[in-house]
Amino acid sequence: MTFKNMLDVLVVDDTSTSRALICGALDQCGIANYRIARDGEEAFKAMVVKPAPLVISDMQMPKMTGIGLLKALREYAPTSKVGFILVTGLADKNIILEGKKFGLNNFLLKPFTTPAMLACIEAVTGKLK
Repeated sequence: MTFKNMLDVLVVDDTSTSRALICGALDQCGIANYRIARDGEEAFKAMVVKPAPLVISDMQMPKMTGIGLLKALREYAPTSKVGFILVTGLADKNIILEGKKFGLNNFLLKPFTTPAMLACIEAVTGKLK
């Protein structure tokens, strides 16, 4: 069994269209084990119950932003080392710099392509063959 068959990913986005695009890209990359959360608070609760080794999160969400989720995950010992990819439509260097303060592993600008998503994930996890 390959690593990508075992990889568990939590996809976090408040819009169904964006969630579908991220999940579709994961499917095309051969990553089938993913679950979704509709905002940062739901994601954090899901990670407390069952941590995933990789979180792919939108930045702009109600209740808790992607950076807020990252910070919460880093402060909670069982999730402090999970991989975290921020997906954002804002090409704002300050968002990325703030994320790096909390251990952001990588980021992806919207709109993205499937090859860009795969490269972003592999930069965090290593090759998924």
